[in-house]
Amino acid sequence: MARATRIALFEREVRERLSRTALDLVLSRAEVISEGQRSSRNGRDAYFGSTMLTIDLPSLELLLRDACDAGTARRLADLLQADAQAMTSVEVLAAREAARVCGARPSTVRTHVAIRAQAAKVFIDIDVEASFSEAT
Repeated sequence: MARATRIALFEREVRERLSRTALDLVLSRAEVISEGQRSSRNGRDAYFGSTMLTIDLPSLELLLRDACDAGTARRLADLLQADAQAMTSVEVLAAREAARVCGARPSTVRTHVAIRAQAAKVFIDIDVEASFSEAT
């Protein structure tokens, strides 16, 4: 066994994060399906619904440098969940969809986001609960 006579002064760390430009592209090209309804009960005007985003990586292969395969889909799903800015973008998109479905802008929006990868696709499921002020 060789004996080390010199040691490195610096340790190197490689970190991986989502490209902001690619994130914007991926979210803008996602298939979006929203459903839900607005109802008034017990004096409360609210919307309960869901929005599902489907990111089909193979459909983006001409635009992305990375392989658009199942491994990339898993990495993307993991990084989306860990990235606060990405989660904010997803929640804003869900709030916009709630407003579109209701025909009115909600005063408050709460979401629950679940992200999963299957084959070369990433699925983002967002449960949405929105409230409307009296003036809406």
